[in-house]
Amino acid sequence: MMKRKIVLNLAMSIDGYICDEAGGFDWIVGQGDTRLDTQNPIDFMAFIETCDIVVMGKKAYDDAPENSLDIYHDKKIYVVTHSTEQPIASNVEYIQGDIVHKVLQEREKPGKHIFIYGGGHIVNLFTQQNAIDEYIIGIIPTILGKGRKLFFDNNPMIRLHLEEYSFVDGITLLRYIKRDKEQEV
Repeated sequence: MMKRKIVLNLAMSIDGYICDEAGGFDWIVGQGDTRLDTQNPIDFMAFIETCDIVVMGKKAYDDAPENSLDIYHDKKIYVVTHSTEQPIASNVEYIQGDIVHKVLQEREKPGKHIFIYGGGHIVNLFTQQNAIDEYIIGIIPTILGKGRKLFFDNNPMIRLHLEEYSFVDGITLLRYIKRDKEQEV
């Protein structure tokens, strides 16, 4: 059996933002020109099928476009929050406390991969502890200028190896894994 991975998969603007100032995602679109598209692009829905846990912050959960979370109906969703309210959906569990520790424990159990959905605060928690095994980043052909950043300051250096790339409608899709010691030069 393959070891479970913790995988970050999200889109960002060329200047590193994951949503606009209002939490909006309507800018996450291609350029309307598919001439440079690669064959066999990285497929988000195929990726979703490799996961059985989704981790997100409460803001990301609340800001998700209407019905966009429906594709996770058969997955456990951990929402990190300070709120004491209870989630409505049966597959959603609100987590208070150390989400990284909880996810690292889950990674040791049998199952599929664990998808880090975002937002920036959640990504930062996992990056600070170098707990992400794979990074799948879609770079949207847009400069936002302001909004919520993907990576915060003062992260540790994490060396990555590009495993796969593709282009779809002007969107660059990059899949990185952490470098093994042998790969470091």
